[in-house]
Amino acid sequence: MLDNTVWEGSKIMGIKQSYAVFGLGRYGKAVAKELVESGAEVLAVDINEDIVNDAIAEIPYCKCADITDAEVIKRLGIANVDVVIITMATNLEASVMATMLCKEIGVKTVIAKCSSEMNYKILSKVGADRVVFPESESGIRLAKNLLSSGFVDIIELAKDVSMIELDVRSEWEGKNLLELNLRQKYSINVVAIIQEKNVCINIDPEMPLKKSMKLIVIANISKLSKLR
Repeated sequence: MLDNTVWEGSKIMGIKQSYAVFGLGRYGKAVAKELVESGAEVLAVDINEDIVNDAIAEIPYCKCADITDAEVIKRLGIANVDVVIITMATNLEASVMATMLCKEIGVKTVIAKCSSEMNYKILSKVGADRVVFPESESGIRLAKNLLSSGFVDIIELAKDVSMIELDVRSEWEGKNLLELNLRQKYSINVVAIIQEKNVCINIDPEMPLKKSMKLIVIANISKLSKLR
């Protein structure tokens, strides 16, 4: 049952981003577990006490609570959380209420899982910053995207290797790949450059990079922290 403990977010462990996951079905549990295993601070919430009790061994901060209740949201300390992930796709009413309540108290980023195009439009209208379809984005992949902080997308190629779409940083603008030497500095290999929706795989290493470009790179997951 819900106690009076207020979630302090990143203040407890000093991690830059804190997360809350609403709903501990298969998708929500996968998101929360991946975040926890990667060292992030996660508060997981579900209205079903049995589900919470089953998850607590793998997700230490679990609460049994009704996240459609404004007072409960306040008591849980959700205002201190950086990112809230709402995963109850089959319960549109609960997803809508949770989204609205989180945005009202100032949560910076709310991500909601949806089950249809109509639900996508509704959740977007009521304030969700991002709406995901579970069929196209797994819970584990969503967690990896959140942890990568600043990477546009991650496609896992192997256990320790991912392909990432990366924005050109301001300090890279005007420099070329030879000057930047990204492979040595960040352990990444640039395999393509996207500019104005055109993908170029025959890269000129002396071409100056522009802020509008995106880089497609292959990187070792353990090295991603160098790019944050």
